[in-house]
Amino acid sequence: MNSYFARKFIIQGIIITSAVVILLRLFYIQVIDDSYYLSAENNVLRKVVIYPARGVILDRNSEVLVQNEPVYDLMVTPREVKEMDTTLFCELVGIDKEGFDKRFLKAKNYSPYRASIFEKQLSAETYARLQEHLYEFRGFYVQNRTVRNYPDSIAAQFLGYINEVTDKDIERSDGFYRPGDYIGVSGVERAYEELLRGQRGVQNLMVDAFNRPKGHFADGKYDTLAVAGEDLMSSLDKNLQKLGETLMKNKLGSIVAIEPSTGEILSFVSSPSYNPNMMVGRERGNNYMKLLYDPLKPMFIRPIQAQYPPGSIFKVVAALVGQQAQVIDKDMRYQCVGGYRYGRSGYMRCTHVHGSINLATSIQASCNPYYAFTFARMIDGRGKKPAESYKDWYDAVQRFGIGKELGIDLPGENSGNLPKADYYTKHFGNDSWTSAYNISLSIGQGEMGITPLQMANIMAIVANRGFYYRPHLIKSIGEKKIVKPEFSEKISVGVDPQYFEPVIEGMSRAVNQPGGTAYSVKIKGVEMSGKTGTVQNPHGTNHAVFFAFAPRENPKIAIAVFVENAGYGGVWAAPIASMMVEKYLTDTITLPKYIQDRIYNGSILPDTTKAVKR
Repeated sequence: MNSYFARKFIIQGIIITSAVVILLRLFYIQVIDDSYYLSAENNVLRKVVIYPARGVILDRNSEVLVQNEPVYDLMVTPREVKEMDTTLFCELVGIDKEGFDKRFLKAKNYSPYRASIFEKQLSAETYARLQEHLYEFRGFYVQNRTVRNYPDSIAAQFLGYINEVTDKDIERSDGFYRPGDYIGVSGVERAYEELLRGQRGVQNLMVDAFNRPKGHFADGKYDTLAVAGEDLMSSLDKNLQKLGETLMKNKLGSIVAIEPSTGEILSFVSSPSYNPNMMVGRERGNNYMKLLYDPLKPMFIRPIQAQYPPGSIFKVVAALVGQQAQVIDKDMRYQCVGGYRYGRSGYMRCTHVHGSINLATSIQASCNPYYAFTFARMIDGRGKKPAESYKDWYDAVQRFGIGKELGIDLPGENSGNLPKADYYTKHFGNDSWTSAYNISLSIGQGEMGITPLQMANIMAIVANRGFYYRPHLIKSIGEKKIVKPEFSEKISVGVDPQYFEPVIEGMSRAVNQPGGTAYSVKIKGVEMSGKTGTVQNPHGTNHAVFFAFAPRENPKIAIAVFVENAGYGGVWAAPIASMMVEKYLTDTITLPKYIQDRIYNGSILPDTTKAVKR
């Protein structure tokens, strides 16, 4: 009897011990060690990210500037990979054995159980070859993506480019981005990233032992749809942009054209440019380095990042500010004797001896002494200390958007430079300096620097007789054509409308009357008002600049053209502006053929053979 009970307890003990061991093992497998779970899940259920189509970017006439094209990322889950024909695989993908080993090790170090990118952006042709054999390579599958495509290969600096996210991008995104995602890096792609990127989706696919999808888990109950990014309608006119880039070929500089009544930018040319398709595909990295180290700096966005002394075109602003301050008026005459004496021994030369001239004629003939005299009266002759009067002048000039960011919808805008009174006080040693100390500002030289965008905006202000709308490149957003409220704000520059008429008269004469500095680029049937400028360049040949608007009444376009190292504004910048304006208003170009040929075929590039390699 005792032996019976002994055997009973022994058997019960064995059963209980076995149960405890099994339970502990199950607990370990299911709770502590997740490798079995991950392996099972990845062998049966595959979570496939569905990347949304990035928003399309159109021109103002709904012509496509940027669209999407399909590419394919080759994914791998290292734990699932079995023995395979590596030679065939490498041949199909277009890599060597060393490249295979390097990529596989990287994926394994990331996670043996989670899928990661093995090779990015396979072309449709490569994918088609690989797809026929994909079942032979367990652990590998293809994930659909889209990349940018630029049908006309224009407006690279305006559009910008996208790139794979960095660790910092991921940290800043509050969990939105994951490794392998793409993000706008520059241009509109960056400025409107949150609208363009859309929202990713997820599909839960059942996969068999041969790596073949067998349908959606639970009939797609747990899938989420991808939401495409918003489409953007830009303000650019594609045909005008093409013309501008052609005219600026083999030249350094910018063209910015604005619709004065809205602030919409019609053309945004930065030269030299590059083909934006270079920043797409598997050669993107190599192309980026080539562009980065190009001595002509094609990735430098000149319209908003380059700053130059405005030269004689600043006389337009000086004339308006001087009238508003009551130091000159449209009838006041000045005797130009070919120069202006200032200080103890200073002398500012003029291009001609103009004799007795009024305000309109001073603009038409671009008389330097007239504006030196105006500046001196503004700074020295108002019953205040010159430094105090300079502050008034500074405030009036800055209202024209000089020395501050205009707020364009692109990252990286330069504010330019408009020196404050403290700058001169510090350099002079006290605040007793007079206009003789910075008289060069009167004709847009010296320490002043403005961007081509600011130049074009000044023309929009003159065209509107005293106000502007913030320049912008995106006309509307999405199907509802949403317009950002900041681009509808009417901004006054504080100059009364009547003071614009003599200035506009002088600008009209400069283009449309014999003897005007831009008479050679007069447009038949269109009254264009403009101002030439030749900007002093201490590092070489002077820069050519011209800005204008047209027509005189009910203006449709304001434009600024800046050509580096080109010499006279009337020779290079004015013809380019004239052709752009006429093309936009009439869809024709009637400038004499010999002038057109000179612009189209002209090359004004610096010698880069002596550039130091970095």
